[in-house]
Amino acid sequence: MTARVDHNLYPELRRFGATDISACFNCGVCTAICPLSVDGASFPRRMSRYAQLGLREKLLASPEIWSCYGCAECTESCPTQADPASFMAAARRYAVASYDRTHLAYLLATSRVFAGAFIVALVGLLAAFMYSVHRPVDGSTLAFFEFIPSGFVHNLGVAVMAVMGLATLIGLIEMVRRVLRGPVPARTRITARKAAEALVYAVGTESLAQTRFRKDCADTPDARPWYLQRWFIHFATMWGFLGLLGATMLDYGLELVGLKATGTPVPIWYPVRLLGTLAGAALIYGTTVLIMRRLRKSDRSSLHSTTSDWSLLLLLWVAGVTGFILELALYLPHSPAWGYPMFLVHVAVAMALVLLVPFGKFAHVLYRPMALLAIRLRG
Repeated sequence: MTARVDHNLYPELRRFGATDISACFNCGVCTAICPLSVDGASFPRRMSRYAQLGLREKLLASPEIWSCYGCAECTESCPTQADPASFMAAARRYAVASYDRTHLAYLLATSRVFAGAFIVALVGLLAAFMYSVHRPVDGSTLAFFEFIPSGFVHNLGVAVMAVMGLATLIGLIEMVRRVLRGPVPARTRITARKAAEALVYAVGTESLAQTRFRKDCADTPDARPWYLQRWFIHFATMWGFLGLLGATMLDYGLELVGLKATGTPVPIWYPVRLLGTLAGAALIYGTTVLIMRRLRKSDRSSLHSTTSDWSLLLLLWVAGVTGFILELALYLPHSPAWGYPMFLVHVAVAMALVLLVPFGKFAHVLYRPMALLAIRLRG
């Protein structure tokens, strides 16, 4: 790969939240202290060097930028206070914007005004679009899918997923194209078994089970109880969202096979509802703790919060809280008038979350497994 110097790279990374990486003189302390830097790898030092030298293509071709869990041990140990942890986070945001052909990810990451206005407008438009097809209800009970036909909500959800899927596919193709242009060890030989093992590692061991996050990047054993450990909070947030997404898809699947109509009240112990309730509780717990830590700056990994951090957390929190409020509203003796506007907000926020996946911080759920797969295959 030809090394082209981009003199605008460092100023651009500053716009994405990188702190004074010019203070780095490549001493290697960050690499020595990083629990993920093994087998002679120069991570994250090499990434910082690429930024300093303006080697944009080399930086974007490095899957290692997605390896970082943001534990900030490197920042605490940096003798020049160059803050390599913030740089790595900025590099990931920069990569997401570089993979996106619409320029939306760039604007969402670098302009708080644009990000706030765009997200509010997106949620508002989705809610207004659903309200445009609403039907009158008698008001004796909350009948959400009589107020907005379930078929309309389903079709809108399919359209949202299709747009998100297309944007994701384009981004992943762009990422793979860049990574393949990066250096590959001469003796790299990929077999079917090696590919299968790498896939299990990238998707299962690391992305879903977060094994190294729990073991290598965890807080010190006596610092916090397990339910306040960084890995558990992240685990609860991730699986809370995945659980809610799974419960929604299962609910629709049961409707397709004729076992349940969408929106039909069922007991709390009904499997799909129980899954949704537990996942919602986990999501609210995880996002609430993360928001409080960012407000208080009580965690070394949350000292520097960006627009991407706040927009994702707030959308996840609103989606979880409004879902629980609707759940509780079903048990009230009288049908509350605010139930239907709350329903519109909940569905609109959930769809906005899905639409924004390829353009914000949530994109790491897509790019990280692919990057880990590439690292594992290269050995």
